[in-house]
Amino acid sequence: MARGPTQPEPRPRARARAGQTEEAERYEDARSAAVVREILRMYSQGWFPMAEARDAPAQWVQPNRRALIPLDESFRVSRSLRARVRSGKFVIRCDSAFEQVIRACAQPGPGRADTWINDDIIAWYTLLHRAGHAHSIEAYLPNNRGGANADPNGELMLVGGLYGVTLGAAFCGESMFSRPSLGGTDASKVCLVHLVHHLRRAGVTLLDAQIQNAHTDQFGAVQVARTKYLKLLGEARTKGIAWPEFDPSLAVRALKRPDPPARG
Repeated sequence: MARGPTQPEPRPRARARAGQTEEAERYEDARSAAVVREILRMYSQGWFPMAEARDAPAQWVQPNRRALIPLDESFRVSRSLRARVRSGKFVIRCDSAFEQVIRACAQPGPGRADTWINDDIIAWYTLLHRAGHAHSIEAYLPNNRGGANADPNGELMLVGGLYGVTLGAAFCGESMFSRPSLGGTDASKVCLVHLVHHLRRAGVTLLDAQIQNAHTDQFGAVQVARTKYLKLLGEARTKGIAWPEFDPSLAVRALKRPDPPARG
């Protein structure tokens, strides 16, 4: 795996504080825009940031082989997951809680004592989101517990989600999470199914899962060499697309077709 600089430059500063002068706010806006440009430049060359631990500096990395999730009929959805999507158990939204999603993804989980998402990475992706270059899909359940996981109205609680970066007609998936203890079993997988149908509608041609693992394999992910990935990325990022309004019924309607035959 190739490694690049330890962090994007310039680094983002804290958000403008209330009472700042107009000139100071313009300065902060300019710095934020510069950070966004630098991150997108690195992504356009095939890099993405990771940290060895929460308190470690971020580094730009580029795997020798890249995992891609297919956006055509090769995208696999198991029978049980199809049923879960069709059930409508989760309320699925887009870009309703981006910062909550990335912070949830940054929490340690089963088999993962630490995280690769540090505070700098959270700040960078939040800037990308505000600039319209990063998006999230969220899964909610009715809120009967209250607490920090509730939506702004307090009616729903966040139980899963994912986020990623758009670059032309490419979507670079970054991370996902589920909260089974709150009833969110498979919530991140349901979000991914909805994401794929949304990306198809948007005209996205490349879904980058970065590193292949058992989780990506279940959706039919394939690995390509770095040179092939960079060629596909170069073709995709030059295509201008508009991020369409999210329609959670797209995936549900598509999966109402008969289940595919069981694999032997």
